[in-house]
Amino acid sequence: MRWHHQLRWKLFISHLVIVVIADIVLLATATFLASIGLVNSAPLTLGSAAAETGNLNPGAIIQAPPLQQFQAVVQQALLVSGFAALAAAVVVSLFVSRRIVEPLLTLTGVSKRLAQGFYRERTIIASDDEIAQLSQSVNQLADALDQTEQRRLALLADVTHELRTPLATIGGYMEGLLDGVVKPSPETFSLILHESNRLQRLIEDLELLSRVEAGQLPVVARSTDVRRLLNAMRVQFDPLFASNQVSLHIDVPARLPLVWADPDRVDQVLINLLSNAYRYTSAGDEVILRASSTNDMVMIAVSDSGVGIDAEHLPHVFERFYRVDKSRARQSGGSGIGLAIVRHLVYAQGGDISVFSAGKDQGTTFTFTLPLAPLGPGAIQIPAEDPVPVET
Repeated sequence: MRWHHQLRWKLFISHLVIVVIADIVLLATATFLASIGLVNSAPLTLGSAAAETGNLNPGAIIQAPPLQQFQAVVQQALLVSGFAALAAAVVVSLFVSRRIVEPLLTLTGVSKRLAQGFYRERTIIASDDEIAQLSQSVNQLADALDQTEQRRLALLADVTHELRTPLATIGGYMEGLLDGVVKPSPETFSLILHESNRLQRLIEDLELLSRVEAGQLPVVARSTDVRRLLNAMRVQFDPLFASNQVSLHIDVPARLPLVWADPDRVDQVLINLLSNAYRYTSAGDEVILRASSTNDMVMIAVSDSGVGIDAEHLPHVFERFYRVDKSRARQSGGSGIGLAIVRHLVYAQGGDISVFSAGKDQGTTFTFTLPLAPLGPGAIQIPAEDPVPVET
């Protein structure tokens, strides 16, 4: 923003205009009266009492003594310039206050409407000063509120749909059993139990997401060995991956610094990411779990060679209930909020998370970071006995 567009300089210039107008009028008035009264040296014909009466017309000035002539000129010049400065101040103040007060009143009205829940309200102020910047900030706030409201409405719709689907299945089969339309069988009871478990998982995930977003989920950070966590993940997921003919590889350096994190929360993150990789990886593909260190962080990546994600979906994958392929996600049993939980769990431990995919059928890589333990990069811990040797 140029200096002459700034509000403080506009106010300064407006005050300067008033002073300049007063000075010009004062100078012009004094010059005019002096040319009439002081240049004329006619003898005194009017007593000093005439000047004392306040009669300051030019005729009286000519007949006054020199000292009183000078005083009369100064007083009349000051009086005229004072009225001129007052008139200028009124005009300039009305102009400037109109340029300032009206936009502020507009902003006040918009802010009140936003407070009442009308998030589509916007301000249009045609200026290029600080008030225009304030207007842009109010509009940005309104955009953020509107997006938040849309996400809230979408969340309610998604939660309603996710709850309705298993409930409708359970209710339909129970009515069929009661009416005798559906015969009792282990398959029927297994299906009802599956839907019940699905409903229970969704409720638990929603409760967990609510707690972690509110900052109410306890995170007990301590020095943690990432190698042990990754080994445990391989022991846990090897049978599942093998059942679908998916290869699980772990690539971890022999010496890896300790991280300052909650191992239970890191386990939750890894379980979600590995489950997500398994869900979108077909038989014959592979999943790679990597870890590496930088100056102040340890990076952990979960890469798969599965269906991939188009670029347009990448910014939204961590949003609640966002699905790239909704039908596939529901068939595979995902709740749609696992990655949202992952993001908050990583943030709660002082790390960051990102996702990369070259496109459809090009695989996906989730990478998150964890801070190093306070002992620094020199504090290296290699487990004496790993449950499963780490691939390097």
